[in-house]
Amino acid sequence: MHVLGINALFHDPAAALLTDGKVVAAAEEERFSRRKHGKRPVPFSAWELPEQSARWCLAEAGLTPSDLDAVAYSYDPSLARPADRMGLDDPWDHLRQEYARRAPEFLAEALPGLDPAKVRFVPHHIAHAASAGPVSPYPDCAVLVLDGRGECGSHLAGRYTNRELTVLDTQELPDSLGLFYEDLTQHLGFLRSSDEFKVMALASYGTPRFAGRLREYVHAGDRGGFRARPVPWPELVPPRPAGGAWSQDHADLAASAQLCLEETMLAIARRLRERTGEEALTMAGGVALNCVANTRLWRESGFAHVWVQPAAGDAGTALGAAAHVAGQKDTLEPMPTAALGRGWSDAELRAWLERAAVPYEEPADIAETAAEALAADGIVAWFQGRGEYGPRALGHRSLLAHPGRAENLERLNAVKGREEFRPVAPMVLAERAAGIFDGPLPSPHMLFVHDVAAEWRDRIPAVVHVDGTARIQTVDRDQEPLVARMIDGFERRTGLPVVVNTSLNTAGRPMVDDPRDALECFGSAPVDLLVLGPFAIRRKGVFG
Repeated sequence: MHVLGINALFHDPAAALLTDGKVVAAAEEERFSRRKHGKRPVPFSAWELPEQSARWCLAEAGLTPSDLDAVAYSYDPSLARPADRMGLDDPWDHLRQEYARRAPEFLAEALPGLDPAKVRFVPHHIAHAASAGPVSPYPDCAVLVLDGRGECGSHLAGRYTNRELTVLDTQELPDSLGLFYEDLTQHLGFLRSSDEFKVMALASYGTPRFAGRLREYVHAGDRGGFRARPVPWPELVPPRPAGGAWSQDHADLAASAQLCLEETMLAIARRLRERTGEEALTMAGGVALNCVANTRLWRESGFAHVWVQPAAGDAGTALGAAAHVAGQKDTLEPMPTAALGRGWSDAELRAWLERAAVPYEEPADIAETAAEALAADGIVAWFQGRGEYGPRALGHRSLLAHPGRAENLERLNAVKGREEFRPVAPMVLAERAAGIFDGPLPSPHMLFVHDVAAEWRDRIPAVVHVDGTARIQTVDRDQEPLVARMIDGFERRTGLPVVVNTSLNTAGRPMVDDPRDALECFGSAPVDLLVLGPFAIRRKGVFG
């Protein structure tokens, strides 16, 4: 059974393909179109489909649209209500709903040969839930979905038993933790539905002195739900102009909102633990990308295990919608890895380099070549294997650097054109992580924060955030042998089993995905070494 999942309506359009319960391919449209997040989340963009990623998924499996048994669309317009009846101020939302209703026709036009009758609507939060529970390592688990909005709600809590979902709680709009955080993001001068992670980073520089006032608008309910109504932000702190300097008031407001978010999520999770008795919590929805809150849930909710979908935002609903439809017939298998996107053979990569007419090397061991450059304090662009599904660079499309030099944080933020308050992440060998970082382990998807041991903070200052934490990625030798060898080589030269890892892109652009993207990024940013599969391209060799 071949099921293609599609996310298209709000933001982060994506496609995913399941064959007989196995995840074959999954990719976000932004990696093809080179438009960050694929499109802006406005009703006028709702007709746009992830055409390129959908076609690639089919090509990767050697299928045509006529071979599909079903197409799962991660939104059900029959469940939606007019925006004003949901307490939303969006006079054009009816246009979004009309585009959703006509999705089968649009998909049939985008994918010639597809029978529009094969398109099935999957409720948005069911799709989020199915991207977590049934493809996680835990067939029996609790599931928590929190985001901005779906058809008429913003939250789902339930449990999976043998990968079958029972919904226990939902929260109707306008109460929404996702919209609460989006509104703050915009108030602080960042791009909503895009830059919420910047607010999370800024919060570490503040104190939650506005939390008492915010709790009037955002707090947990008595029966598992919550209240999250629009906040009169200007009454608390004047807005920050886009691109303007941030003040301590802005940081304090971010810290206050982050605390209220954590408190509300923790109350919801504890309630879910009491009702289900499950040991494992699985999570999805854009709010589940808040790694600070995730760690607090791991520490305090009572669950022994917390697993977050690596593509927890709307992109993940493509996979979830497909999993929900495929699960009616096939036995689903756990998601094998986040590296579900495009990849190229060594011969194809060599052909790219020959066409680009750049001098390159083919060293005996590319991992050792990269380790040597890093130990010499070079910045390495690392392009290996299939691209990641989701917003995190996990050792396939990464910028790497030496963590032992504090100035490398500023250096990388300058390379990428990022705000100075944003941290970079450490990549660490799984077997060494417990001696350096305190938090949920393993942590292969960079979705939790960990306290850095006091004796290590001065040894790896580039990856230690202002609050003494780091958002780590653990590297399993069996799953990522090349990355592990690179870190081994770096440790032999420096004594550090940790490497700085941030996404291979510059500000405002999607993560690098294909070889052309990698070469363009290398040409426009002061990167010392580009590792493209087994090949090495040195900046001095190209630019003299």
